[in-house]
Amino acid sequence: MKIIIKSLLTGLAIVLPLIITIELLRWLLLTVETGLAPLLQLVLPGSWYWPGMAILAFMLLCIVIGYSTRWSGFNWLWQLPGKIMLKLPGTSQIYGMLQDIIDLMAGKNFADGSVVMVKLPGTEIELIGIITKQGGQADDRMSSLMQDEQLAVFIPMAYNVGGYTIIVPRSCTRNIDMKPAEALQLTLSAGLGSKAVSKVK
Repeated sequence: MKIIIKSLLTGLAIVLPLIITIELLRWLLLTVETGLAPLLQLVLPGSWYWPGMAILAFMLLCIVIGYSTRWSGFNWLWQLPGKIMLKLPGTSQIYGMLQDIIDLMAGKNFADGSVVMVKLPGTEIELIGIITKQGGQADDRMSSLMQDEQLAVFIPMAYNVGGYTIIVPRSCTRNIDMKPAEALQLTLSAGLGSKAVSKVK
């Protein structure tokens, strides 16, 4: 009986991530296709349109928008809808949460060289963290709560989009040669998602 249960759990661990990933991709592609296809069919002659063109148009649009953010005027324009969403009751929480999750997973707001090992006092245990703020920075609310030699470090949690922000002395940290996005992926997967070994600075 034990071997059957163990085999079932092993099989689920292999099959479920595949099914969930495929279903999420299918949902995304169908949403884009069904949303943009009518617009393309209005612009293009009927014989010119073929299934999948809406997805390609969506990807091209994202590339154009992403590239145009290099100029401040366009960057302000594309950020305007998000700023409006953040001010609307009911949508601000949902939009803000999704934006934070995407930015977090991408390591967008973390600077290079900010990944550290944080040693717990009185132990040999270390945690992977990402420096978010340093003490002594002017006009910063988080920094104003800290002493000059203190750091605010985000500690991500495995298999959970979240974590803890802790304030520690700089002496309790040591830098490691790892990109913030890589550190997030590594810790969120409990180290199972990457075989690369980073060098300690």
